[in-house]
Amino acid sequence: MKARTIGRYALLLLVLAITIGPFLWQLSTSLKGVTEDIYSTPPQLLPLHPTPGNYARVADAVPIWSFALNSLIVALANVVANCVGASMAGYALARLRFRGRTAATTVFLTSLLVPFEAIMIALFLVMRSLHLNNTLAAVVLPGSIAALNVLLMRNAFLALPAAVEEAAVIDGANAWQRFVRIAAPSARGTIVVVAVFSFMFSWDDFLWPLIVLSDPAKYTLTIGLSYLQGTFVNDQRLIAAGTMIAVAPLVLLFTAAQKYFFRGVGEGAVKG
Repeated sequence: MKARTIGRYALLLLVLAITIGPFLWQLSTSLKGVTEDIYSTPPQLLPLHPTPGNYARVADAVPIWSFALNSLIVALANVVANCVGASMAGYALARLRFRGRTAATTVFLTSLLVPFEAIMIALFLVMRSLHLNNTLAAVVLPGSIAALNVLLMRNAFLALPAAVEEAAVIDGANAWQRFVRIAAPSARGTIVVVAVFSFMFSWDDFLWPLIVLSDPAKYTLTIGLSYLQGTFVNDQRLIAAGTMIAVAPLVLLFTAAQKYFFRGVGEGAVKG
């Protein structure tokens, strides 16, 4: 029994090292001064003389705060669109009775199986036909209501007791009132999950903004950081500092929302 417990903790430590190790290494590299050897053997995890100077140098090398602002605009727009749109769509699929409801649910499920690479050319042509190419709106629209978020909200609303809605119907509440006053407040945890997922996916997205944007002034952070790799390929300190700047909002968001996040995962879990 003792050996089994030791084995479990050893496995957990191994998983922790694999998961957190790269992040800690990048953080350490971003704090190392120009006089420190980042390729030393054995590797030196802790900086001998920690300095935040690399972060200032990143801002001097590329307009990183402008890129970050563009990413923030895209991410917040996606969060609002998904929280509102996915909630409304999920409520309709879960609680309203209309012809084609099962077919609509099937379409959302099937869309999860389609890789983005299979539809990105069609999306690009649609954006071009709408004269939205090279705009932040074109970056936002394809992910504004994600199928996964709709299904999460659907399952959260399915867990709402039918008696609650029936009482609201007897009191004269229409569908919109039932959604706003009863259903949405009961699924706050899942809405937080949708918000976190939407922010994370849009903040980290690289391929679609790279395809649809051509003006460097409108680049998002993930595209802008690629300039560090191309221009300063020998200075991994700047690349690490830029990576930390990109990761910091995600860490802060998850830290602030983790209580609601884990509760919401249970609310919106897919039932068999």
